[in-house]
Amino acid sequence: MNISVNGEAMTVHTKTLGDILDELGYKGQRVATAVNAQFVSSATRKDTQLSEGDALEIVTPRQGG
Repeated sequence: MNISVNGEAMTVHTKTLGDILDELGYKGQRVATAVNAQFVSSATRKDTQLSEGDALEIVTPRQGG
């Protein structure tokens, strides 16, 4: 399935947000997510289905000063 991740076109092999995060290497990390500009809580990621052409945003915390 072809989706956009943080503005970059990607092909993923799974359809739920939770599985896509695992596929992209975010397993176990604290991240914030949005699909098509709508926030998705961590509690609902495993049930959130993505479709062809969806836009996924993944935000990771950063430290610095």
